[in-house]
Amino acid sequence: MTLTSEEIADHPALHRCVRAQAQAMNQIYETNPRLSSVFATQQRWLMAHIGLALHFRREPGDYRKELTTARFIDVIRQNSVASRNTADAFIKEMLHYGFIEYLPATQDGRIRPLQPAPASLGPVIGWLMAHLHTLDSLDGANRLALFLARPDALAMVQPRIADGLLSSNPVREPKRTFSLFTWLNNGGVVMDWLFSGVDPDHTGLDRIPTGIVSIGDFAEWLKLSRTHLARKLRAAEDLGSVGWLGQRGHSVMWVSRDFCQEYMSAQAVKLAIIDAAFTEAFGATAGR
Repeated sequence: MTLTSEEIADHPALHRCVRAQAQAMNQIYETNPRLSSVFATQQRWLMAHIGLALHFRREPGDYRKELTTARFIDVIRQNSVASRNTADAFIKEMLHYGFIEYLPATQDGRIRPLQPAPASLGPVIGWLMAHLHTLDSLDGANRLALFLARPDALAMVQPRIADGLLSSNPVREPKRTFSLFTWLNNGGVVMDWLFSGVDPDHTGLDRIPTGIVSIGDFAEWLKLSRTHLARKLRAAEDLGSVGWLGQRGHSVMWVSRDFCQEYMSAQAVKLAIIDAAFTEAFGATAGR
């Protein structure tokens, strides 16, 4: 049996486990900020998952099922994730930074299959390992050990995760404050950083301290414009979702209980999708 999003959301250890998960995501970001930023907005996150799923489902020799720019754009548009121009620009950016690369030329020179550069898969594996560790911490199973023992595990699980994300209304239409940050450059990293500093014992407070004091230091770590970050934080402040315990920008920042619940609910939905994908991929051997 897989864990449902409701079971995850109601688990008494969720806040503590998700805090550890957020801290792990911060470490992955620090290792390669530019590559990690590919997954740090809602739209780019979904585009990256679509590209990876197309790669892992490719059938060498059948060029109709290769990852190509044209096929990527078609799937992006079919799922209403982004416009043709945005999808095309995303592929060009990934090529520019060496995150994806062309496969050797085919007999048909018009077809140029793509694949992730080997180094690009590291953060993806780290992301999945962090979430599998969270799931194991909630129910005592050994998903992570099984994942590490199977060289083909990422190829088996990731396309199913992509399917689950794309078909999930809560993922595609996040709640108000979560949605505000998902469209910010590195918005996912911003939220992980905010909640990585939250003491799980304080989550019942109306205003939950985060440990963040300086917007400047926060923006520098995120490789973001301080002005842009401050504008988004002000919008979140107007919603009553964040604030400062004293003078703005010179005291500890807090997040509201509602924002905390939004974040935890989003994590529960995502974790349930990952667990369902893992169970579908490995069946009875999923380690429960």
